[in-house]
Amino acid sequence: MTKVLNNALNITKNYQAAGQEIEIRIIAYNAGLHLLREDTSPVFDRLASFNESMPNVTFIACGNTVKGMTKKEGTPPPIVDYAEVVPGGIRELIDLVEAGWIIIRP
Repeated sequence: MTKVLNNALNITKNYQAAGQEIEIRIIAYNAGLHLLREDTSPVFDRLASFNESMPNVTFIACGNTVKGMTKKEGTPPPIVDYAEVVPGGIRELIDLVEAGWIIIRP
C-alpha cells in the first residue's frame, strides 16, 4: 500500500515538473480495500494527508468487496469518508481502460 501511494506521488511530481497535470484514481478491491479502511489501513495517516494535499488523486472502494466484508464481519467496514464506493472495482478498471485510461499496478 505504501508503494501505491509512492507511485501516485512520484508520477504526480514527474508530470508537475513537466508543467502537466495528471488525474490518478486508486481503486481498492479484495484485500487491497484495507487501504481505505479506517480501522485496518496500515497507511491511514498518510492516506489522510494525501487526501488533503493531492487533489489530483481520488480513492475508489469496490462495493462488491465492501459487501463481502460486511457479510463476513457482520457490520459494514468503516471506509474513509473521502473514498467513493463503486459497485465493482474490476468493472471500474474496465470502464477506465475503455475510456482511455492507463492501468498501473504496483
